[in-house]
Amino acid sequence: MSLNIEERNVIVRKELERAHETFEEIEVMCQAGKWNGAANRIYYAVLHAVNALLINDGFQAVRHHGSHALFSQHYIKTGKLPVVFGRFYNNLQTLREKSDYNCFYDVEEEDVIKGMDKAKTFIDTIEKFINEEITH
Repeated sequence: MSLNIEERNVIVRKELERAHETFEEIEVMCQAGKWNGAANRIYYAVLHAVNALLINDGFQAVRHHGSHALFSQHYIKTGKLPVVFGRFYNNLQTLREKSDYNCFYDVEEEDVIKGMDKAKTFIDTIEKFINEEITH
């Protein structure tokens, strides 16, 4: 990715803002009992956080699977982030795909509630990781 440091920092901040905004949308979906939509928003909140991390370190993914592959290769397999984050991210993608593309599949409220807690931790950890990298 051929961005200067200022451009990269702007994009990273915008991705993190989008992660937080998308996370806030989950509450609206939950209040309306829209569990499929809430699962979708959990996935996208996490995706934006992952994209912020990748961009921060000079990586660029064109597709969702590319983000997963780069995240796994550079952060999970290297031990920079815990393996449970990789599993969670993969499980979210599977859940989103099932709920978005399979009209016979419905996400359960319990899955959304568990996913929200994990997503919040995931996003906060990535934001902290980025902020520590920027200050060092």
